[in-house]
Amino acid sequence: MSPVIAPAALPSATLSAPAAVVQKAKPAPHGWTTYTVRAGDTLAAIAARTSTTTGVLASRNHLKNGGNHLSLGQHLSVPKTAAQARAEAARAKAAAAARAAAIKRSTYVVRSGDTLSHIAARKGVSLAALLKANRLSSRSVLQVGQKLRIPGAGAASAHRPAAAAVSTTTYRVRSGDTLSAIATRTKTSLATMYSLNRLNPRSVIHPGQVLKVRGTTPAATRPAGTAAYQVRVGDTLSGIATKNSVTLAALLKTNRLSAASVIYPGQRLKVPAKPAKSAASANSFAGRTYPSSIVNAANRNRSALAHRGVPSRSQTKAMIVATARRHGVDPKLALAVGWQESGWNQRQVSVANAIGVMQVIPSSGQWASEMAGRKLNLLNTQDNITAGVVILRSLTRSAANLDQAIGGYYQGLYSVQHNGMYADTKVYVASIKAHRGRM
Repeated sequence: MSPVIAPAALPSATLSAPAAVVQKAKPAPHGWTTYTVRAGDTLAAIAARTSTTTGVLASRNHLKNGGNHLSLGQHLSVPKTAAQARAEAARAKAAAAARAAAIKRSTYVVRSGDTLSHIAARKGVSLAALLKANRLSSRSVLQVGQKLRIPGAGAASAHRPAAAAVSTTTYRVRSGDTLSAIATRTKTSLATMYSLNRLNPRSVIHPGQVLKVRGTTPAATRPAGTAAYQVRVGDTLSGIATKNSVTLAALLKTNRLSAASVIYPGQRLKVPAKPAKSAASANSFAGRTYPSSIVNAANRNRSALAHRGVPSRSQTKAMIVATARRHGVDPKLALAVGWQESGWNQRQVSVANAIGVMQVIPSSGQWASEMAGRKLNLLNTQDNITAGVVILRSLTRSAANLDQAIGGYYQGLYSVQHNGMYADTKVYVASIKAHRGRM
């Protein structure tokens, strides 16, 4: 898949006047907020819209050449208006009242048919917060009558920081978006999204539609211990995370991205500080801890691939297409899964010992070998692609629909059919569908 390139400087985003004299950015009367550059914007127009000067904006945002060149999608720090400040104060007051009320709704009794993700959405909390509050994992089995602790929204506790500011904004739906993916990207619970937009789980959204979203922004303006990284041609989010020895989740959170976000060469990302090394963190991936035997096997496979020649990304893409067609699988689906899993990189091996382009674990490789009618070597690029493709073929034939098949590749089809999709599975499905639409 060719990377999506953001133009360095659009004609409509270029100032025709000479570079303005840079003025020192004084504290804004009502504080600062973030503005995203759109097609047709100029620094002068943005300055006029926010009641400031081009010099102040150039100084505040460290713009070169007085801000003569703006990029589509670029984030600028601009002064807040008095109306925005009043609205934020009102929201903060309402949030404080909501937090007080949430403390009283701290216990939930599990009913027949409940899943952890459904309870989290119903109670307006994140799945991660629900799991942490009850010392559970996403694979935990619930019992009817079991009591769960529902973390209060903003309630002070030892499990979450109290210093957070609540903000409400709008989000314009893009092609491939789902409500759950938007909720994750904007740090808004599904229940809150439904309430703000008068929607329900069966609602259909369409590109261009504007939704109200609400998230929590940490009080600190810049995460401690971050470093800058400039995106290069061929980079993927998972590849950048691996290269900098941080988790993909931490990279996404630091940059307010989702797994479906598109990055482009020249874009600057913040890389969070590397976590302190420990036996637990070294064996953990995606919130799960794996036995040392699995981690050691993954290390051996990673070392073996590091010393083995592998196809280029373009060659791998061609191999995926040819293999998918040979086995009757939609090539775009296979390409999307391979891109999401590894960025079409055979040398990728996760701590869970998911190997290669299609990130197939050995037990799934044995199943794929039976379906292929021969022993597949997951360290071999062609065999690895074949394993992933025949698994996709089986899932698409057995699942009730495409979403369920995609979710089955990540969570396991039996689990999806009996427990429903976990929150992270829904994000994965949305990411695959977004990639597939761009192939």
